[in-house]
Amino acid sequence: MSAKSSLSSPVKDAAKRQRQSILVIIGLLMLFALVLRLRPAPRNLLPAEARVVKTAKPHVCAHTLLENEVEEKKILRSLELVRELGATTIVQFFPWAYAETRAEHFSWDRFDRIVRHAERQGLQVIARLGLAPPWLNDDPDATLNTLPERDDPEFAQYAAAFAARYAGTVDEIIIWNEPNLSFEWGYQPVNAERYVRLLQETYPAIKAANPAAVVLAGALAPTLEERGSSAGLNDLDFLRDMYAAGGGDYFDALAIHSYGLKEPPSAEPAENRLNFRRAELLRQIMLENGDGQKQASITEGGWNDHPRWAHAVRPSQRSAFTVEAFEYIEANWDWLERLCLWAFRYPADLNSYPDNYTLVSADFVMKPIYYALQDYARGWEREGTLWLPPPETE
Repeated sequence: MSAKSSLSSPVKDAAKRQRQSILVIIGLLMLFALVLRLRPAPRNLLPAEARVVKTAKPHVCAHTLLENEVEEKKILRSLELVRELGATTIVQFFPWAYAETRAEHFSWDRFDRIVRHAERQGLQVIARLGLAPPWLNDDPDATLNTLPERDDPEFAQYAAAFAARYAGTVDEIIIWNEPNLSFEWGYQPVNAERYVRLLQETYPAIKAANPAAVVLAGALAPTLEERGSSAGLNDLDFLRDMYAAGGGDYFDALAIHSYGLKEPPSAEPAENRLNFRRAELLRQIMLENGDGQKQASITEGGWNDHPRWAHAVRPSQRSAFTVEAFEYIEANWDWLERLCLWAFRYPADLNSYPDNYTLVSADFVMKPIYYALQDYARGWEREGTLWLPPPETE
């Protein structure tokens, strides 16, 4: 064998193997394309027809936590259960950090999905805005709740963009959350005047984007913290300070957080006491400042039935107290539009006492309180421990 032929044989073999490899790759690509063509089209999870909430109690509302839900089918199922509960409205968090991932670049897909499903289920949405994006602040000690005052215009720009995008669908917007707690300011000192300046920046921006928008302020944490506390300031003094700083001109309604803890909803309110009717003390401050024409909504509230938490009640008490709270509102609070219970469902169980605030478990098991509230929302009447359906109407 010549030197030439001995060299050409390995080259031919290599070329042959290369051609075979290319043919295999082409075959695999063709098979993959065929599989894609045969695969069923992605399921459209939106119902063919818009649903309607059937309820006799339009002030029933639930606080949902869908912003961290990964699977769309779980968002759909959550909102179906809200509708079937008889709630007309949800409060839903729309974090700024999720939407504006870099400066002046908005990604709305996650929010669109939630709003679209809520609308299709016939539910009204109250949006809560907050949570600053990481790119905003290079301070290593900053948290997502840190909002330096120099960045208030950035937040106002986000709020305006949100208001414009969802105008006509989401027309109620809460500005920030529990600003009377240091934690909610990135562990900065609590200052009502600071919160009012955020309102002054944000309120006109939202109104310019959607003149029909209702801006809710407050969302104050019920707390007894005194002035000078590093943790925060009690909600009553904070609201008084807001009015003293001119904040009354920069919101259309007040958002209230009101938890019953161990007391029934009928328990008398007092400045040194936390219970459900503490909301009446906040209302009195509104009246004292000439804001009686404004409505309010409890955007967080309820009772907890964890067996080992010091501030919890028994499950039967929780159901009874919750229904009694709605009945008390009907009879006494014409200034309150809704009671939005915290919280409808968590995306995952926390394996701690907060799980016992939910109406539905992470794996969609409805708790006894869900059924008790559903009977109430349907207009059933209690007779002792029994719920009786409303009489037939012609």
